[in-house]
Amino acid sequence: MRPEAPKSVEGAPPKVGARPHGILVVDDEPAILESIDLTLGTEYRVFTAASGEAGLKILAAEEIALVIADQVMPGMSGVEFFEQVVQRSPGTLRIMLTGYADLSSLIHGINEGHIYRYIAKPWEPDELRFDVKRALETWELQQRNDRLAEELRCANTRLESENRFLRDEARGRFSFAGIIGDSPAMQQVFDLTEKVAKTDATVLITGETGTGKDVIARAIHYEGGRADRPFVAQNCGSLPETLLESELFGHRKGSFTGADRDKEGLFDACDGGTIFLDEIGETGTPMQVRLLRVLQDGEIRALGSSAAHHVDVRVIAATNCDLRKTVDDGDFREDLYYRLRVVEIELPPLRDRRSDVPALAQHFLGRIASRVGSSLGGFTNGAMDRLVAFEWPGNVRELENEIERVVALSGGEELVATGMLSERVRRSVASDVPSSVEAGNGNPQASLSENVDALKRRLILAALHDAGSKAGAAKRLGVPRQSLQKMMKRLGLFPGDV
Repeated sequence: MRPEAPKSVEGAPPKVGARPHGILVVDDEPAILESIDLTLGTEYRVFTAASGEAGLKILAAEEIALVIADQVMPGMSGVEFFEQVVQRSPGTLRIMLTGYADLSSLIHGINEGHIYRYIAKPWEPDELRFDVKRALETWELQQRNDRLAEELRCANTRLESENRFLRDEARGRFSFAGIIGDSPAMQQVFDLTEKVAKTDATVLITGETGTGKDVIARAIHYEGGRADRPFVAQNCGSLPETLLESELFGHRKGSFTGADRDKEGLFDACDGGTIFLDEIGETGTPMQVRLLRVLQDGEIRALGSSAAHHVDVRVIAATNCDLRKTVDDGDFREDLYYRLRVVEIELPPLRDRRSDVPALAQHFLGRIASRVGSSLGGFTNGAMDRLVAFEWPGNVRELENEIERVVALSGGEELVATGMLSERVRRSVASDVPSSVEAGNGNPQASLSENVDALKRRLILAALHDAGSKAGAAKRLGVPRQSLQKMMKRLGLFPGDV
């Protein structure tokens, strides 16, 4: 009959100089428990238990890095105990003690108890210390890996959340609802873009510099079926031909001087998404041939590679030049022109949709003032009149830059006054007034604002006379009917004045 085993040592404090690792030893023989405690107790916190049930209680109460258990014990066997350890503390390493040369028991312990290794009885103390040290080094590495995996999981979750936020923000920012324009010309653009966004058709966007071609391209992408896939943009006129080819199609190491590694191209980077090729008219003939192959076959080949591969990319191109004339001059391939021009969207210059200037100016002012904490909240009538009258050769982009200049140079004003505008914008109306004055319709002694208002009255009255109605006059002047009514009220015009 075996002597009574000592009671479990629960919550034993670490010995002086001990490492903070906890080791649980489970065996029904008191001599073995005492021997292992003496062997390991000077370096580790050792907890002992005479049965599997007692060992599980200690496992629940203490931080245990390693469990050493006998295979053959009354009641719960070593394998059964290890199965419980796997379920309750899967990160704890397990070593089996066995005094039997029973191969089937060892295999069962490895398969079911997931033991780290086994130690045969009797053992040498130095060998036990070595085995335990190696086991705990493995445990430490596993803990670090687990922490890194958890940090990586949290980072991926955070990144996914941020990406989802950015995608939603981009979808809202670049949706058609976020593009400013109530003029008839822009309404036609919106009607066309909303239709083409639902397809995968190649789109050619034309218009002067600064008209917002990139904004329309992004809106088409984020309103379409590829919204959750990448959108990348490349200005074809900003790089030499060789670098542009590498940027779009990628290159292999050694394909040219300085190519010290493989590089993925933008077509590969946005596979499944949309690529926006701005200033497509600036490309040379070799690049045009390569782009034609992508549009025809969906295949690309990296510089220095002999193998082509397929990509699924929607192409949206843009140009500020007359691409048809470029084709006629022999500087652009006609077959590529027609491949790009499946749907053409022509953006009108800002001078042809002046009725959109007030809304655009207010939009830019609100956004920029909010970003820098400015108190500016609107425009005086005189300032807005000059913004509307200016030709804006740089279109919407130039208007935005003008508003940003105003905000940057403002003090504590609440409204943008005429004097806060740049000189070229302030003088824009003055250049129109002399013609009316010379025609005998203006007063050279009157102020600039008075002459501008006089010019507006004549234009509105002429439009009302020709159209016969406010709705017709508003359409003729290119302004919303409601805006015309407000302007007439401010200028003191009534239907009887026609």
